[in-house]
Amino acid sequence: MSTDTDQKSAGTTPESIEQEAAAWRGRMAEQQQDDVEKNAERGQAKALLWDLLRPYRRLVAVLGVAVVIENAARLAVPRLVQIGVDDAVPPLQRSGDSSVLTQVVIALLIALVLQGCFRMLFILQSGRIGQNVLLELRRRVFKHFGKLDVSFHDRYTSGRVVSRSTSDVEAIQEMLENGFDGLITAVLTLVGTSILLVTLDLRLGLVCLISFPFLIALSLWFRRESAKAYRLVREISALVIVQFVESMTGIKAVQAYRREPRNQQIFGDLADRYRDINIRTMRLIAIFMPGVKLIGNLTTGVVLLYGGYLAMHGEITIGVLTAFLLYLRMFFEPMQEITQFYNTFQSATSALEKLAVVLDEKPAIADPEQPTELTDVRGEVEFDDVHFSYVEGRPVLPGLDLRVPAGQTVALVGTTGAGKTTIAKLIARYHDPDSGRVLLDGHDLRDLLQTDLRRHVVMVTQENFMFEGTVADNIRFGRPDATDEQVREAAAAVGADTFVDALPDGFATDVAKRGGRLSAGQRQLIAFARAFLADPDVLILDEATSSLDIPSERLVQQALQTILAGRTALIIAHRLSTVEVADRVVVLEHGQVLEDGPPRDLITREGGRYASLHQAWIDSLA
Repeated sequence: MSTDTDQKSAGTTPESIEQEAAAWRGRMAEQQQDDVEKNAERGQAKALLWDLLRPYRRLVAVLGVAVVIENAARLAVPRLVQIGVDDAVPPLQRSGDSSVLTQVVIALLIALVLQGCFRMLFILQSGRIGQNVLLELRRRVFKHFGKLDVSFHDRYTSGRVVSRSTSDVEAIQEMLENGFDGLITAVLTLVGTSILLVTLDLRLGLVCLISFPFLIALSLWFRRESAKAYRLVREISALVIVQFVESMTGIKAVQAYRREPRNQQIFGDLADRYRDINIRTMRLIAIFMPGVKLIGNLTTGVVLLYGGYLAMHGEITIGVLTAFLLYLRMFFEPMQEITQFYNTFQSATSALEKLAVVLDEKPAIADPEQPTELTDVRGEVEFDDVHFSYVEGRPVLPGLDLRVPAGQTVALVGTTGAGKTTIAKLIARYHDPDSGRVLLDGHDLRDLLQTDLRRHVVMVTQENFMFEGTVADNIRFGRPDATDEQVREAAAAVGADTFVDALPDGFATDVAKRGGRLSAGQRQLIAFARAFLADPDVLILDEATSSLDIPSERLVQQALQTILAGRTALIIAHRLSTVEVADRVVVLEHGQVLEDGPPRDLITREGGRYASLHQAWIDSLA
């Protein structure tokens, strides 16, 4: 009993020991998982870098030869100085014979010219390779982000996208422009000087080896700690960019809900963390660089004392001691270059890992390997037992069967969350069904190329994006080869030409960032004109008139007769005035069809869902 009591009072009961062991195993499992993920990211980064450099491997080999010649010429200088001091100066002093000195000077000039020429060649060509690699990387990132599905962009914030395509690419750019150059020169110098130090005088070379364990230990410590620090720098830098971009993008909501203090606090905390981690990296450099210098200076002092002793006793010449000291200085100088390379390399490696992960992201919506070719599209749309959910276990469409004949205009109505917009997204193939099929003219959408599908299916929402440029540029967005006359006809078809002509420069008026020069209704009319000009076989209007005032809505309702003629259309609207142009109304609730028929028939159906919705709308107008 006393033993059990003592164990409980000390907190070492079998249950507590087992809990601690389980917690420790959990932490170890998490650490192992983190290590696996980091190793995978490093592997992806190496594969990406090699793939980018593969087209230039021959030129890289030539540059390797050039940099070897350059460094060989540079390393020859102290040796030529030694020959000049030992072999050229004594004859000059004894008899005035300057022939040996002339030969040494000529050889020295040749070495300097070779070094300069091959250095220039290396800088020019390596810079060209670096810029080409960066160009290819930027193209890949932009193209890949464009290929990824809507659900990816929903969860991958715009700030992170900006961070990947700007600061991460810039970190790699810094490494390609400065890092590799310094590293290659430093490594060749270290190897070359090490060999020359030992061959020049073995005794002095062995004295230099005393400093190697200290240098290696210091370098390994710096490499380990800087890798951790620079990974944190990249991560926190991305968070700072995300917070800034999202706050500025949503500045209207921030100001409307008085979020400025809270957002400022969040940004300030991130900025503080970013400052602290940068100070940590500076602290590492502040230890490493002076440490290398201290080791180098102490080694030089020891070599000078011992070498002076050997020279006094005639065991080595003054020229050998001079050359040895010059090589020793060349040996420690590259350590500074390696320090700088560590900085850029760790930053660039972290950035490359993030880019490699993004580029390895597979789009959830993929094109088939053997696509079905679309010909003579009629526009018939069918849902065949379609199940779909955004969150597992919470179905939005629990087995939808729906057929829209070619050329028919169908209005989808129902309460919020009924599945109307989900149906529209599935037709546009922003998502694929969990099971079942969505068909266009009898073809499963998953068997079609997305470019073909979206040539025939266009979706207009209430939040259509306006790009910087003119009104005409935004109208011809989906059909860049359209003439000015075709652009004007499209605007006239939806009733947008009247307000466009009233703008300062008409169709040549710059809409400003995100269409800021236009009202919400005007932007919506331009979106209608854009869709009309694209001339799809299937047109989806998802709350497309919600931003319009009553006069503008009446204009659009008149234009809808023109827009919808000859094509299949699905109209999603809470305003039932828009539904009046439909041939057929489908009333949805929790992803299931409650009512289906012509609007006039459903309005008169006693106790019907659409009749009650229509009456509620009439009452709201009153």
